[in-house]
Amino acid sequence: MTDWRQLGGAGVRRVRELAGFRPSLSVIVPVYNVAEYVEKSLRSILSQPRREISKLEVIVVDDGSTDGSAEILRRIAAEEASVTLITQPNSGVSRARHTGIDVATGELLTFVDPDDILPPDAWSAMVRSLRRTGSDFAVGAAERVAVEGGVERRSMTPLMRRNHAEERLRCRIEDAPLMLADIFVWNKIFRRSFWTENAITFPERTRYQDQVALTQVFLAADSFDVMTDIVYDWQVRSDRSSATQKRAQIANLVERINTKRQTIDLVRATGSVSLMETLLVEVLPIDMWEHFRAAVHPDTEDPERYWDLLRAAVLEFWYDAGVPFEDTTVPRAQRLMAWLVAQDRAEDLAALVALIDRHGARKAFGQHPWRDDPALPLDLRDIERSVGVPY
Repeated sequence: MTDWRQLGGAGVRRVRELAGFRPSLSVIVPVYNVAEYVEKSLRSILSQPRREISKLEVIVVDDGSTDGSAEILRRIAAEEASVTLITQPNSGVSRARHTGIDVATGELLTFVDPDDILPPDAWSAMVRSLRRTGSDFAVGAAERVAVEGGVERRSMTPLMRRNHAEERLRCRIEDAPLMLADIFVWNKIFRRSFWTENAITFPERTRYQDQVALTQVFLAADSFDVMTDIVYDWQVRSDRSSATQKRAQIANLVERINTKRQTIDLVRATGSVSLMETLLVEVLPIDMWEHFRAAVHPDTEDPERYWDLLRAAVLEFWYDAGVPFEDTTVPRAQRLMAWLVAQDRAEDLAALVALIDRHGARKAFGQHPWRDDPALPLDLRDIERSVGVPY
């Protein structure tokens, strides 16, 4: 006879799920001034199939909206028994998410941003996988959805495509270190006990809160399930007041640097050389090109300070750590940008950005004027070796 006391929490969960137990699911939706989008987002949540779960709990946290979002939320909460509405003074998305987590009761936990949309069956595969494997969380693929000229265009980032090319069950981060690049909270379903027992925390008052929290998640997990299913539609809007449209602000750069520094500290604390190498070579460099461009943009705030902050970060995170940026896996034009930053050559970086804008990255790299500079790493000046290599 089985001694249930010896199974532990994970063992009991596994037995219950194999026996057909269906878990309940809490969905956290932080809302601030998205009146144009929030009802469509919530309807996509409420219309999800529920065959894999016993109960749906949608916790909507109105973070001090002033644009009419609150009225929409009150109406939907009055109509839908599964929706719980919490209101609080504006405190930022991290605090709003924490508020929702604190009152959640579901065995499982997931998140949706209120201006995004869930595809028709976002959760079933992930919940089914968690019931089968007993893993701490499941993660699915996401697509970027943009409307251009009235035409919907879908795309998936190269790293997202690589990470979700095949199903991997009961995976550990040491087995799939590139998953550290999957820094989004909304394409995953977690066991709430895993989240709370590991004190996963979103840093407050920053535009890049997900990376630190998700790094904690991957490092803490005993196992996770990687799905091939597309579970989230990330809406990209031209009018979106998002971090990607504010790179030239000092505060944005400082927040980006602090987030990367916290992420490095978390991974370094594991003592894993392979995880740290993947982080520095393949994950952290991905978005740096945006700040390289911003550093020489005419509208950049306090350009001298911006340049000094950016250069110090590039030196600290890569060169001082023994991983020159030119050894990373981002396209060559981006590596050349970083090298110019490290060499304190702002005027040359501006010239390179102008070349890229005029001719495209491939042609700009092929004709850049520094290829005979003896200080330039060979890989960034040997044009013959550039054929067939991303730029």
